[in-house]
Amino acid sequence: MRLLHTSDWHLGLSLHNFERHYEHQRFLDWLLDAIVAEQADALLIAGDIYDNANPSAASQKQLYRFLRQAKERVPHLNLIIIAGNHDSPGRLDAPGPLLEAHGTRVVGAVQRNADGEIDLESLVLPLTGRDGAVAAWCLAVPFLRPGDVPRVPAPEEAGAEAADPYLAGIALLYQQALQLAQSRRQDGQAIIAMGHCHMVDGQMSSDSERRIVIGGTEMLPAGIFDPAIAYVALGHLHLAQNVGKQEHIRYSGSPMPLSFSEVNYAHQVLRIDLDGTAVREIVPVPVPRAVELLRVPSKPAPLTQVLEELAALAPPDVPPEQQPYLEVRVLLEQPEPGLRARIEAALDGKPVRLAKIETSSAARGSSIDQEVMTLDQLEKLKPDDIFRQLYQQRFGNDAPADQLSAFAELMLP
Repeated sequence: MRLLHTSDWHLGLSLHNFERHYEHQRFLDWLLDAIVAEQADALLIAGDIYDNANPSAASQKQLYRFLRQAKERVPHLNLIIIAGNHDSPGRLDAPGPLLEAHGTRVVGAVQRNADGEIDLESLVLPLTGRDGAVAAWCLAVPFLRPGDVPRVPAPEEAGAEAADPYLAGIALLYQQALQLAQSRRQDGQAIIAMGHCHMVDGQMSSDSERRIVIGGTEMLPAGIFDPAIAYVALGHLHLAQNVGKQEHIRYSGSPMPLSFSEVNYAHQVLRIDLDGTAVREIVPVPVPRAVELLRVPSKPAPLTQVLEELAALAPPDVPPEQQPYLEVRVLLEQPEPGLRARIEAALDGKPVRLAKIETSSAARGSSIDQEVMTLDQLEKLKPDDIFRQLYQQRFGNDAPADQLSAFAELMLP
């Protein structure tokens, strides 16, 4: 059996007010071709389908059109979607019965029976091969909140150290789902797990990933996945990576850069070949980038150098939806009130989209940081004293007279 693992599509995402519907559509069109070319038997989508809990109608239509087209092109394809922390579990679950009738299974929330027990049946899904026979079982576990996990009894032994209830609950849920899968599988059938979480040592994207902090706990150990699980398909982290030096526990990463911090990421989906109960091979399948992200210069530089590099910038002339997004990185020694106008003038007529101007300074430590002030001392500070100290903190030198004068004028009643 051959699986494709992807996650973190973030349909509906904007990059500094530029909508990215075109790029998402290019990826989905590519993925349809990849499913056929790779002769995939299953597509695992490990959460963060949408960028927010209230996606636009256009984003939802984009997803449903893709699901329909995927089944039309590969009728035997297993499609499994779990919710991520950006998704609304209820919104994903709502069309579930209709989608299931067309071969897509969605797990948005952890369901409970009438007696309040977790419905494990809804989390353990069979994967069928081309002949329609079950070839593997999937533990489809969505992003888990504290109320989603089973309660773990406190240890009774004297002096026993209590485990974090959230971590212990997650581990127990996977254990219970695994036991159910093991009770159902036949010889030669593998067990796959899906999850949307932050694993220990996972590398985050600094700008586009929403931190998962629940009860003071954020990162999960790789040990929550039993060795009987052949492959773990994870979502949440945008950099493709394996977990704890274990090749079979993987983040596929996002299929396109979602912020400028991801400009150098190698975006991909993962192809997993199963041989009976084990993984035979894991192969990254590179995703082509529909629109480039540019950072000019590569490191923050003085404005004069920045303007020179912008003037020399010569991107190819392409339609507006294909024009690169640009982040300009300026190192300032003092405020530049006309900064944006000068940058826009340097870019006049160039086929790029100015998305962000990042300013920084090589400032020295501030006296505000160096000193701990009492309330009495803070009370004695005048507005211009605070302005002087903040200027010193930001730019590493004393505020010039014209800036002090302008500030004083602003403070006039």
